[in-house]
Amino acid sequence: MPSLFRFLTIVAALGAIGYGVIFGLANFVDPTPREMAVTIHPDQFLKK
Repeated sequence: MPSLFRFLTIVAALGAIGYGVIFGLANFVDPTPREMAVTIHPDQFLKK
C-alpha cells in the first residue's frame, strides 16, 4: 500500500507542476502578433 500512495503522490505532483506551467504560459507570456500572407493559386478553386 505505501507504494500506491507514493505513486499517487508523484502523479499528483507532476500534474500540479504541469498545470502550473500551463497556467504561467497562459497568463504571463504575451504572443507577438504579426501579419501573414498566403498565396492561393486559382487552380485550387477549380478542384472538385
